[in-house]
Amino acid sequence: MRNGQRSQALIEFALVSPVLLLLTFGVVDIGRAVFYYDTLNHAAREGARVAVRASNQLPTYNDVINAVTGQMAGAPVTAPCPQGPVTAATPPANSAWVYVTEPNPPATVETTPPPNAPGGEYSSAAAGSCSAVNPAAGNQQLQVTIRFNLALITPIVAQATANHIVLSAAAVFRTEY
Repeated sequence: MRNGQRSQALIEFALVSPVLLLLTFGVVDIGRAVFYYDTLNHAAREGARVAVRASNQLPTYNDVINAVTGQMAGAPVTAPCPQGPVTAATPPANSAWVYVTEPNPPATVETTPPPNAPGGEYSSAAAGSCSAVNPAAGNQQLQVTIRFNLALITPIVAQATANHIVLSAAAVFRTEY
């Protein structure tokens, strides 16, 4: 092989490699999004199971958050306003927010919502910018909603999506108490 042909192959590789790397990292980002989408759905179901279980002591938000955290593969999980409203706000990068509300919660604060939380930990006076909580009872439905902010690693895809994608999952179960 002559020197000219080796140089030609090097130039062709230099021209093609950015496209190959972009495709590779794009596939990785899509794979991460599918993984977290599935994980969020599973975590929401597990959180809802904990929220509705019957026991001598009603479950608390910490019980629900612990169940969701156990499913979320190391992603931080918090509850900024655990009883809602479920807003369009964006969680921090690669972390999740959990809400335990009535099914189809509104996007604004409710002063007298239907029963929507395990145990009713927060009174309406303590709720502040959050909806008031009436503890669910009598086989009523609860919804556990998780919003996850997936930060992307592929530069062009990240720019097209404002550097993140917010994934959401919800599960609705009837209380056992």
